[in-house]
This record gives sequence, C-alpha cells and structure tokens, in this order.
Amino acid sequence: MEHITLLIGIVIVTALVFDFTNGFHDTANAMATTISTGALGPRVAVAMSAILNLVGAFLSVEVAKTISGGIIDEDSGIRPEVIFAGLIGAILWNLVTWLAGLPSSSSHALFGGLIGATVVSVGLDGVNGDAIVMKVLIPAVAAPIVAGIATVAATRLTYRLGRGRAPEDTAKGYRAGQIASAALVSLAHGTNDAQKTMGVITLALVTGGVVAPDSDPPLWVIVSAGLAIALGTYLGGWRIIRTMGKGITDIQPPQGFAAQTGAATVILASSHIGFALSTTQVCSGAVMGAGVGRKGAVVRWSTAGRMVIAWVLTLPAAGLVAGGAALLADQGNAGVTAVAVLAVLACGTIWALSRRKPVDHTNVNEVGTQEPVGAVTAALRSVAPPPAGPVGSAAPEGAAETATERGVPGTAPEPEKTPTPTPTPAPAAAAASGASS
Repeated sequence: MEHITLLIGIVIVTALVFDFTNGFHDTANAMATTISTGALGPRVAVAMSAILNLVGAFLSVEVAKTISGGIIDEDSGIRPEVIFAGLIGAILWNLVTWLAGLPSSSSHALFGGLIGATVVSVGLDGVNGDAIVMKVLIPAVAAPIVAGIATVAATRLTYRLGRGRAPEDTAKGYRAGQIASAALVSLAHGTNDAQKTMGVITLALVTGGVVAPDSDPPLWVIVSAGLAIALGTYLGGWRIIRTMGKGITDIQPPQGFAAQTGAATVILASSHIGFALSTTQVCSGAVMGAGVGRKGAVVRWSTAGRMVIAWVLTLPAAGLVAGGAALLADQGNAGVTAVAVLAVLACGTIWALSRRKPVDHTNVNEVGTQEPVGAVTAALRSVAPPPAGPVGSAAPEGAAETATERGVPGTAPEPEKTPTPTPTPAPAAAAASGASS
C-alpha cells in the first residue's frame, strides 16, 4: 500500500507538471491575437488569461469525467505506472512542439500518451474505442473547420458593418471587443483544458483505490489543477504566441475580435457537452478563418501546413513515447526511476536548446525572415496570380480586385519587384572617364 501511495503521489505531481506545460503551451489560444494587435501588453494579457483560466477550472467537470472514465476503461487493470508513462509522453511532445513554435494540441498529446501506454501495458481492451472516435477524433476534425467557417462569416460581417468608417474611428472599439473576447476564450480554456488534468488525477486515484470509480474530481484536485495551468499560462508560451499572432496571418483588431469570439463559442459549447476537444486547433482554425475572411489578407499556408502536420502526428507520436515509457515502467521501481530520469534529461535538453534563440515578451511581435512560398501557395498563385503589393499590407474594403475576389481567398500577395537603380557616376569619375576617352 505504501508503494502504491508513493506512486500515486508521483503521478499526481507529473500530472500537474503536464498541466503547467499545457498552460504555457496554450496561452497563445487566448492572447496571441490580442497581443499581436496591441490591444493589451504581453504581460497584462497573460496575467488576465491566467486568472480566468483558474476561474474556468471551477465551472464544470464534464470533460474531466470524459478523461477519467470515458477514454480509458477504469476496470481494465491499468495501474498508476501506466498513467505516469502516458503523462511523460504528453509532456515531452508538448515541449518539442513548443521549441518548434508550433501550436499543436496538448489535449491530443495527453490522449495519445494515455492510449499508447494503456495499449502496451494492458492491451486494446483497456481503451474505449467508441469514446475515442466520438469524443476525440470527430471533434478533432470538425472543431477547427466549424471555428474557421464561423470566423470567416464573422470577419466579413464585421468589416461590412464598419464599411465607410475610418479604421482609426473603429479601432478602439474593436480592441475593447478583443479584450472581452480574449477573456471569454481564457475562461473557456479553463473549463476545458484544466479539466483534463483533473480527469487524469482522478483516474490515478481510482486505480489506487483512493476514490470510487465514476467519482467526480475532489475539490483539492480542482484547485491544484487550476493553479498549475494558471501558473503556466502566466509564464507565457511566447514562441507559440508569435506563431499564432504573426506567423499565420497579419491580424487586425476586427479580425482578432471575430476569431476569439468564434473560438470561445465553440470551446464553451464543447465543454458543456463533454467533448474534450483541442482548444489549440479551434483557435488556430479561427485565426485562419479570420485571414481568409478579410479581403487582401495574408495567410501563410506553409505555416498552416506545418501546424496541420503537427496535429496529425500528435496522437501517434505521444503514444509511441508513452508506450516506450510504459515498457520501461513495467519493470518495477527501477523502471519508473529510469523513466523519470530520462524525462528530466530530455526536458533539460529542450530547455537548453530554447535558450539559443530566446523568445519572450520583449520580442514576441517581431517577425523574422519572410516565409518561403509553399506548395499550396504556389499552386493557388498559378491558378489566379494575386496583385502586386507589399507583403503584409492590408487592402481596405472595396479596394481593387484581390486574390480573394478572384476565388482564391487568403492568398498572400506577391511583393512587387522594383528594379535596382543604376548608380549615377560621381562628377570626378565622369570627368576622368571623359578625359580618358
């Protein structure tokens, strides 16, 4: 019993570490567009998001019950070692994608880790396939599409309502709307993502016989999970904030307001139903929808393509790492210790690599070199070449024909190539040339 109690304690601490990484990995979901448009300063934005994440953790437990008793069969014989291995897989994938600046899904990393560890240790019977399909896979495909379509409509409606008014007249109101909608996204994020850690801890307590199966998370679990995700959110995942705010499209205040409102609506609805969807995918889909919805906007399709690849790889990659960790953890105390040591070394290595090119609140809105033209963008341009113009410039409503109006929404305009002027020879050089001739 002492061994089980100690192991459960290790699992709980590891789950809170995952919750912490979930917080800084997903800060961009709520605050990237608000920071990129200047509606809020970076530090103020992440502080507000952290507080509302904590509040949101107390609003519902439906998603937590999906994790603790839906995806994994509590009666299949899984042990705390299995949950520990699953969390290690999720944490490492979160850190790898954070290092790359890719807004991948912390939720799917957790699902993949738990599924991979369970399959290796118990077998396929330990996984509820129907629950995975209905409450994980289908929402994973549908949620970003729904959020994107809703945001396209909201963005176009927003610009239509503001037609004929100077941007400086409406910018203040849209920034206020962004702050309100960002607060709503943060609250929604707390109701969905904080609950996932609550569900994992509750599952560990059930496997150790501490609480009865199908129990709601105890109050101390809710409080600790809420605090962990809030602390991670406050530290800010600046690399992913940069990608979400500047790397996908150049967000203007009306777009940011539309994107955040659409994302919050989808997340809150899913939390009420009990769908443990990826808030990252929802918010990323909304940002892309905002780019498509504004005429002349820049959508960097190669960045979006890398994000989608990361989404597809998240479940299997986290599952493979967790499966290997489960094989090692099944060897007893020595195996669990080895998994913990290897995980700490891997986390330290990733952190050291991130220090080579640090990103923080002082440079989060700086954009590096222009992205190369990807296959999708090249194909779209070959069908309907966009008008010449500087990259990142926003064409106003009613401007000249754009790629969007030609039926290719969201294609980035190609910069105009200005010929290099021939330098005028200096007077002395010209005189010398005339003398020599």
